[in-house]
Amino acid sequence: MPTQPDSHDRPPSRWAAYCFLALSMSLVGSYVALSKPLVAALGVFLLAWLRFGIGGLAMAHWLKRPEQERPMTTTTKRLVFLESFLGNFLFSISMLFGVSMTSAVSAGVIMATIPAVVAVMSWAFLKERIGLRVWAAVGCGALGIGLLALSKGEHATQVSRGLEADLLNNKALLGNVLVFVSVLCEAAYAVIGKKLTGALSPKRITALINLWGFALMTPMGLYAALHFDFVAVTASSWLLLLFYAMAASVWTVWLWMTGLKGVPAARAGVFTVMLPISAAVVGVLVLGESLSGMQALAFAIALLGVLLATLPSGDTATPAP
Repeated sequence: MPTQPDSHDRPPSRWAAYCFLALSMSLVGSYVALSKPLVAALGVFLLAWLRFGIGGLAMAHWLKRPEQERPMTTTTKRLVFLESFLGNFLFSISMLFGVSMTSAVSAGVIMATIPAVVAVMSWAFLKERIGLRVWAAVGCGALGIGLLALSKGEHATQVSRGLEADLLNNKALLGNVLVFVSVLCEAAYAVIGKKLTGALSPKRITALINLWGFALMTPMGLYAALHFDFVAVTASSWLLLLFYAMAASVWTVWLWMTGLKGVPAARAGVFTVMLPISAAVVGVLVLGESLSGMQALAFAIALLGVLLATLPSGDTATPAP
């Protein structure tokens, strides 16, 4: 017979949950930006595979089912797989490829649409009621992305015409599209995660979805490893990989799942604004990227969408009965 949950499984207080959610998304934003040098050093598939492998070793002891937790149902198992496939596997591939083709600043602007997308998915799949302001927020996000697509200032200015310029612009556009795919994956991750927190502990969710991520990435990661010169990787890259793996596979997931236990999915989506902000800050302060006027305007419009979607009001999203 399952026993009553102990204090470690109880939902955190509202403000503690807010802190967990904000810190989780801040860490995601930092490793989104810092993944650029890691992709250059290791490649997308090897980087993702090593990330899941390191994370799995760090939390292997989280896989065991606690005594107070019921066995997983078929539905829960499917949700765990979807959470990993969308939130880990597909998110990692689209985000890493996308960021490698565009700038961290551009990625940050596009990711500013996550709160609005989370709200829409919460309405569609969790039956949370939302007002017309959310639809206006989606429009602001789309306008911000459109302005970003018109901005070319972040790319090599010495390439101004001809086939090389077209190829460069097309690569950046593809990168922006892939980053937006990662936005959809991140939003699905938030919505499915809310469902899972009612059945599994945050630690076990974190370990299980990482295990699925490792399994999904193994064929491509192993192939990349067999053709890779590990000796050429610098010590600083290995240290950055360790931080990336722990942040992406362990810390951010556990923080997010713990915060979700006490906060509705639509409200949790508010805190994904920390992702683009931290990604842009790291891109400018650490990677030396610049913030053009057009990008700043796109960022402001996208954040206006966040404001529309998340400010408290009489029609704030609430779960349907």
